[in-house]
Amino acid sequence: MSQTPQPVHGNYHGYYMKRPFFQDPRLSVIPDSYFIGARVLDVGCNEGWVTCEIAQSKGAGKVVGVDIDDTLVRAAWKRRRYVWSMQEPQKTADGGRDAPAGPKKRKRTSESTDSSATIEPQLSRPDYFPASCEHTFGPLPIPPASHGNSKQQEMFPHNVTFRTADWVNQEILEDSEGYDIVLALSVSKWIHLNGGDEGLTRFFRRVHSVLRLGGRFILEPQEWESYAKARRMDPRLKENAHGLKLRPEHFESTLQDIGFGGVEHLGQTGEGGRCSRHPGRKRPPRLKSCQDFDDQSMYI
Repeated sequence: MSQTPQPVHGNYHGYYMKRPFFQDPRLSVIPDSYFIGARVLDVGCNEGWVTCEIAQSKGAGKVVGVDIDDTLVRAAWKRRRYVWSMQEPQKTADGGRDAPAGPKKRKRTSESTDSSATIEPQLSRPDYFPASCEHTFGPLPIPPASHGNSKQQEMFPHNVTFRTADWVNQEILEDSEGYDIVLALSVSKWIHLNGGDEGLTRFFRRVHSVLRLGGRFILEPQEWESYAKARRMDPRLKENAHGLKLRPEHFESTLQDIGFGGVEHLGQTGEGGRCSRHPGRKRPPRLKSCQDFDDQSMYI
């Protein structure tokens, strides 16, 4: 019997099946206004749960999920169709109901970049149908977007796509247009262990290079103590860990050296969105944000 490969890149299969929530709590500490009309990159998207939630419920104009594991990316495409099948149908002009609807969004403009402003998208209910419907009848087919209909292209499920790539070292098609937000949730440890200090710094520089003017980098740095268990997965990770000089508490200064602004703390959740705290363990990392004239960086 073949042995299941170790998730040495943090590419856990069934990651969200072990977490009993419909919506990821980590997104609750990020103001919804950040996502309205934004181009978002989700690095290490896994099976696409967070990616689809942002595309469906946060009013983003375009969301790209990228992961190094092609099996997870295929699962993310399935997740997209599942989420589409479960959301509330759109009301038609005659009072009936058509295909599921996405949120109505306001476009981002230079006049509406104040992050303190509250902009609430009008959302369709994401869990309108019971899970038994999809299990019994299968997922709904996704109709193609109308040619030239830009509004439809910015609505779920047409506003989300997935790519298989080692994004630290490999560009993807969507990079050329840049992003308003780059998300890196629970991936910094794996980039660090696989690529060393140089690889993690290269990742930070890549993020800086693709962010648009005033863009935001949202990072969830895992605690240094969590590296010990991860490096035991593979001899190469263990060897790489011995050479690491950069620590999570140094990330803020490293980002500022690259060109990001100061850091702002936005909130706190546990790794993977778990809010419980194990007795004797350190508090989970906080969400932080930094801003300057060019780019903005955030931490969870």
